[in-house]
Amino acid sequence: MSSLTIGEIKKLLRSSAGPEPEVLAALEQDPRQGAQALLASYRTKELRLREERARLHLLYNYERQLAANGYSSICGVDEAGRGPLAGPMVVAGVILPPEAFLPGLNDSKKLSSAAREKLYEKILRQALAVQVAVVSVATIDRLNIYQAAKQGFKQVIERLDPRPAAAITDAMPLDFADIKVLSLIHGDALSASVAAASIIAKVTRDRLMLDLDKLYPLYGFAKHKGYGSKEHMEALARFGPCPQHRRSFEPVRSMYVGPAEFKEDVLYSPLAGQYRTDF
Repeated sequence: MSSLTIGEIKKLLRSSAGPEPEVLAALEQDPRQGAQALLASYRTKELRLREERARLHLLYNYERQLAANGYSSICGVDEAGRGPLAGPMVVAGVILPPEAFLPGLNDSKKLSSAAREKLYEKILRQALAVQVAVVSVATIDRLNIYQAAKQGFKQVIERLDPRPAAAITDAMPLDFADIKVLSLIHGDALSASVAAASIIAKVTRDRLMLDLDKLYPLYGFAKHKGYGSKEHMEALARFGPCPQHRRSFEPVRSMYVGPAEFKEDVLYSPLAGQYRTDF
């Protein structure tokens, strides 16, 4: 091992196949400080990887239980944007391969924007199916936020291809004649499939709010994504609501002036490359 340069050892440790146990044992006897530093770094990364695999294994617990009971195709469904004062709500459904390895996968609210963007791309690469529903402000105001979310959940599940045999939702009980539904409170922190759906929904909605920020630059949608931040409330008080504010939500309901801007709901499949922003 001492015949190898530090650069060659680094390349060996980073190889996709990984070093053989004999190589690691020989590296332990290498007296060079650089070699020992590389070995320590390698073992730290391996430990973190094992811990992450163990964490993800637990996150697939509900999927394994459903699979053990004969449900072969399982989707996770979650929404983003139930609470904001402005902008659509987005519901996403994801079918992952069994035990798909997605390091960092978690409830989207626990992740940074950069981490969500990276996982979004990884989920699209590995997922068997992804379906997204953009639930318009008009639908939210017409049905109320809970019923609008429920409708979006149903639309997403019904449009998934392949059709799931079971669905895990984030606190949304649903009835289907041919689909088993498991509704979990904090499902995005308990189920890998729901966590994946939460990331797809959150990233999609954030991107839509960036588009809305260009259309309505007075409100700061790019920063607060439509939530009732101090900046947003000050803009509402100064400029009044725009057509993408939810008239059924206070304080918008008390201050809304003018007709609603009607927009239909949008369904699309990111995996098929069918992106829609004309919501």
